[in-house]
Amino acid sequence: MTFGSGKYKRATAGAVLGLVAALTLGACSSEPTVSASGTQGGVPVAPGNQAPSGQPAKVTVQPAGGAADVAPGEPVQITVAEGTVKTVTLTNPDGKQVAGEPSADKKSWKTTEQLGYGKTYTWSGEATGTDGKPAPISGSFTTVKPKRQQSASLNVGDGQTYGIAMPIALTFPGRVSDKAAVEKTLSVETTPKTEGSWAWLDGDTSVHWRPHEYFKPGTTVKVNAKIYGVKIGEGTYGKQDVSAAFTIGRSQIVKGDPTTHRMQVIRDGAQIADYPVSYGLDSDPGRVTHSGTHVVMSKQSTYAMSNPKYHYENVVVPWAVRISNNGEFIHGLAASIWAQGKKNISHGCLNLSPTNAKEYFDGVLPGDPVEITGSTQQLGPKDGDYNDWTYDWASWTKLSAV
Repeated sequence: MTFGSGKYKRATAGAVLGLVAALTLGACSSEPTVSASGTQGGVPVAPGNQAPSGQPAKVTVQPAGGAADVAPGEPVQITVAEGTVKTVTLTNPDGKQVAGEPSADKKSWKTTEQLGYGKTYTWSGEATGTDGKPAPISGSFTTVKPKRQQSASLNVGDGQTYGIAMPIALTFPGRVSDKAAVEKTLSVETTPKTEGSWAWLDGDTSVHWRPHEYFKPGTTVKVNAKIYGVKIGEGTYGKQDVSAAFTIGRSQIVKGDPTTHRMQVIRDGAQIADYPVSYGLDSDPGRVTHSGTHVVMSKQSTYAMSNPKYHYENVVVPWAVRISNNGEFIHGLAASIWAQGKKNISHGCLNLSPTNAKEYFDGVLPGDPVEITGSTQQLGPKDGDYNDWTYDWASWTKLSAV
């Protein structure tokens, strides 16, 4: 083959060599070139023929597969990493599906109904990985068969109205050893928001919630104790959940001082009464009215008083308002009118005339605080319910198990 002369010869020869090199490389290449837009050599490539992307789904079941003696109150759920839940069922031994719901992002699923004791539950279903491939959901677990089931009771009731110092008390028939597990199931919702804390009292048989400061009047309160399926102690589990929703009424505070022989009733910041009183006998520590913040617990139009230590039994008094489990009441007693406002002669109660006692009785609510100052004996744990307000806040919060 004859090429031209001069610079045109060199240029033509270089172009031929470049063409030969390109043809040679193309002929020897072992891998086709695929563009980012899904073409190969300018020709579209079917999606299924592209290199795979994404990851396989990683399914986690809780409780773990094969787990035994599972407390029904523990979380029961499926979580998926690198994927989503496609279908899932949890069935009991009778083949009945347990109700549940997925999360909004479909990366988890949890039960919405309680499981039974001593039953085997089985998972089935499928997750989809980010690689588009299915992953099975499977496994089973067995719930515990408790030696004992234990109920608990609340001191507050649905639709009731209480005073601004009302504590919430959840009481068990025996000592709770797994206090943290129980406390984690408890919740208190208030409107407006109110700072408060739980504390274990009475030999760990009762857990109380009280606010940092007195409730604001009109506060709404919802308490939930989801103790079913929760381990309370060795071999003992919660029998059923309990709850209540109630309202805080007006503010009413009684301020009493045995040294003045009087008590004042303060309602919504204004004094509405100033009664002459006979408090507990000053010279006998067993009869002294205790100083400290008491809480109204209950009231009865008549009540039979008994105290074997001081040799009286079934002495019926009118308009009795209990302010402590140590035997202290505010009540009427005509026989002590001569001493009221002048001398302390009672066995620890606040004696009023029957007329004044009725007036106070008619306006009182359970949960009203009764603040006594000036006596030689202090209200405390030995006096039983309710001594919640005798603790400063730092001491109170230390009694929480969590």
